[in-house]
Amino acid sequence: MSDFILPDIGEGIVECELVKWLVSEGDLIEEDQPVAEVMTDKALVEIPAPYKGRVTRLYWKEGDIAKVHAPLFELVDESGEASGEQAKASDENKSAEPETKQAEPEGSPEPAEATAASPEPRQDGQRIPASPAVRRLVRENELTLSDIEGSGKDGRVLKADVLAHLEQPGAGGSSAPASKAQSQEVRIEPIKGMQAVMAKRMVASATTIPHFIFSEDIDVTELLSLRQQLKPEAEARGSRLTLMPFIMKAIALAVREYPVLNSQINEDVTEIHYQPSCNIGMAVDSKIGLLVPNVKNVGQLTLLEIADEVARLTEAAREGRVSQADLKGGTITISNIGALGGTYAAPIINAPEVAIVALGRTQKLPRFDTNGQVVERAIMTISWAGDHRIIDGGTIARFNNLWKSYLESPQSMLLHMG
Repeated sequence: MSDFILPDIGEGIVECELVKWLVSEGDLIEEDQPVAEVMTDKALVEIPAPYKGRVTRLYWKEGDIAKVHAPLFELVDESGEASGEQAKASDENKSAEPETKQAEPEGSPEPAEATAASPEPRQDGQRIPASPAVRRLVRENELTLSDIEGSGKDGRVLKADVLAHLEQPGAGGSSAPASKAQSQEVRIEPIKGMQAVMAKRMVASATTIPHFIFSEDIDVTELLSLRQQLKPEAEARGSRLTLMPFIMKAIALAVREYPVLNSQINEDVTEIHYQPSCNIGMAVDSKIGLLVPNVKNVGQLTLLEIADEVARLTEAAREGRVSQADLKGGTITISNIGALGGTYAAPIINAPEVAIVALGRTQKLPRFDTNGQVVERAIMTISWAGDHRIIDGGTIARFNNLWKSYLESPQSMLLHMG
């Protein structure tokens, strides 16, 4: 037997949430077969089996917070012998325990230490799932959680179960029906995973970076017409051509003239680091929270190559399976709030970047042409946020004007593409 030790799965990551087991105790598994899905502070990651064998023990339950360098599951190879350095470590750990006690690997965290929401143990050693609010109600009424029959998933004890138990004669509670106020439970759930990471980063960004907001209207009538012309050719080669590749390409061209928009500041705020490539991130509303994968080296890609990358990253992000490499190295970010119906926004910078743009929805609005006649035009609203420590209002306005000129006259980008 050997314990699979949860390895380092990203810079600075010391724990992760056990989202889902893909195997059960007793299952025979193949080498590299996915065993579990864990949520780091960046993405959903699959943990593969190191070799072929049988799973004999799962150390964590779904929803627990597993620690890096602690055992994740126990695996026996086909010969029943331990494998490699992990087997050696497992044997040493077990020999250190008294013979009368079931061997536990050294450093194996108790579930009660892994999460503040640790449930009370049953007499059979299993853990009883219950929310903090339910456990508090149990304590206030001087009850024992193991005496209450849970009606939730996996025997989870709900508040209704506690109230029903209190109504039973001799349960220590009042036999009178619970009041209407008592039956209304405040639902509590922990802030964890990507939601917790986003909360910390947004607070840090909003409180340490002075944001300068710049909003504008962009006439994308000609851009929509060009996209419509190119769409059949793009689809013929399997590409989905949206406005995003054009918007990204225009940003990459504009930062050539205003590289400070594509820079970063060191922690001491004493240096500006101008980035050699324009890696444009796009905020994606995924099922695990907000993810910002980025298209690398946009300045050197064709529109079709950008379109393919946008499609790949969007699909991966929405499933929560975007790779760590795709999440790292971004230099400037786009938030397409208009896809959900928003018009204007005040986006928060994705540090250590120094600029972000929020795209509003495109609307058909009346405008005056050169002859003073009212015509229908497609207008997209945008809002830039710049780090006011190094980007002043004039710089972001001039940068925006150049970027806007590319989008309003998309054929002009041809003159500047490398």
